[in-house]
Amino acid sequence: MVRLAATLLTVLALGYLALCLALFVFQRSLIYYPQPRSTGSAATTLNFKVADADLAVTVRPVAGPQAILYFGGNAEDVSLNLPSFSEAFPAHAMYLLHYRGYGGSTGRPSEQALQADALALFDHVRQKHPKVVLIGRSLGSGVAIQVASQRPVHRLVLVTPYNSLQELAEKQFPYFPVKCLLTDKFESWKYAPLVTAPTLLIAAEHDEVIPRWSTEQLYARFKNSSATLEVLPGTSHNTLSASPSYLGLLQSVL
Repeated sequence: MVRLAATLLTVLALGYLALCLALFVFQRSLIYYPQPRSTGSAATTLNFKVADADLAVTVRPVAGPQAILYFGGNAEDVSLNLPSFSEAFPAHAMYLLHYRGYGGSTGRPSEQALQADALALFDHVRQKHPKVVLIGRSLGSGVAIQVASQRPVHRLVLVTPYNSLQELAEKQFPYFPVKCLLTDKFESWKYAPLVTAPTLLIAAEHDEVIPRWSTEQLYARFKNSSATLEVLPGTSHNTLSASPSYLGLLQSVL
């Protein structure tokens, strides 16, 4: 009986370790969901080369000082935003980054790689447009806030942002040592106090992916007195941008 119990415990322990190993090995497939680019042509695509990848950037060239640099969600085809953004912000040049592995970009996504790509693209854009507005949605909010903490951003907009991806993963996998297993933590709370640009955080009233407490915790981290939080009523995580108030709110900020 004792031997049977010991064998059972060993099997359970090995099974648990195997699950931990699987989470560690396949974690990025749970974070990133690369999407193809559904729209675009040579006239609306910038091939942006970095050290170890060729990145596709959906663009709308406009001469002048103002530009919008957009970082999308984990399963978003950012090119779909070009028509509505172009109509809403006719005076702004548009740069919508397709992450590594997304929309024709080469390479594989990771927090470190996305951050390096975003900084390089920001520096490229700012050479032509001194007033760069960053918009980061969901996963992209963690990219945008890191850029804003290190570069002279004109304005920062975070759409359905989170305090930390690690915190969300710990809630989703409560019985696993997520802190030890997770490589891409996206700890936005670390960077919020370093942001000096006027900042708007936009939350969905019924966000089923990023809980309100996570967004509110991030908002509390900003030392910048011009940071504000707006909640769009009647919206969820994926329907927020379809709200008639969404573009109007962005326009009021920009």
